[in-house]
Amino acid sequence: MEHMPEIRISGSRPPLDARPLEKRVGLIILATDHTSEVDFARMVASGRIGVYVARIPYANPTTPQNLRGMQPALAAGAALILPDEPLDAICYSCTSASVVIGDAEVEAAIASAKPGVPVVTPPKAAVRGLRAFGARRISVLTPYTVETSRPMADYFVGHGFDIASFTCLGFEDDREMARIAPSALVDLARDATHPDAEALFVSCTALRSALVAAQIEKALGRPVVTSNQASAWNCLRLCGDETVHPEWGRLMTLPLGPA
Repeated sequence: MEHMPEIRISGSRPPLDARPLEKRVGLIILATDHTSEVDFARMVASGRIGVYVARIPYANPTTPQNLRGMQPALAAGAALILPDEPLDAICYSCTSASVVIGDAEVEAAIASAKPGVPVVTPPKAAVRGLRAFGARRISVLTPYTVETSRPMADYFVGHGFDIASFTCLGFEDDREMARIAPSALVDLARDATHPDAEALFVSCTALRSALVAAQIEKALGRPVVTSNQASAWNCLRLCGDETVHPEWGRLMTLPLGPA
């Protein structure tokens, strides 16, 4: 038998940093989500900011009823992110569900597990982004069905926007939405933007639209706000990160501004 070494406890204990990383962003995503985690790793995570992810149950098709069904899981999802430790921001990364459930209800559910943490939802972040540009008359592009797009239209009208045009693609499965090529989104965005629109909002955290936001802006000659881009921008600014990233679109060059 080989000789087993003695295991000893070090006589000195190293000092501990207050946190492994200075800032913490929580991210609650759908079990089926292919895009949000990757986008946040690219746009938010850094040597200073950590992104911590929890997935919650979700079943397609993407209907208002199924989206609303996620509400009971929000508190449990939030509680799984660094339990008993504070966060600097927490994002529920589903645009259509945030609209159907309601921003206030999403915030209340998350606050029950993470009290005092600023809550970001993609539609609320998009509203802040569009207002940062001073845009009031907008075009909207979604991958959803008409049934799921209707609450989105009502949401933006309710926040004081004039919708010049609203285009949806008719998809029912968020996994298929994630498979739409970013290059195709550039052409779709061009077709969906009304000549009188001051900005375009591309909805849905499943879409890889943040990758081509700057490219879409170049094609349109006007500002573009996408779900993941707006959420990332909001979370970065809440963490005190004012770094300018024009490669992710003009929004990533602006301060947060009022809600």
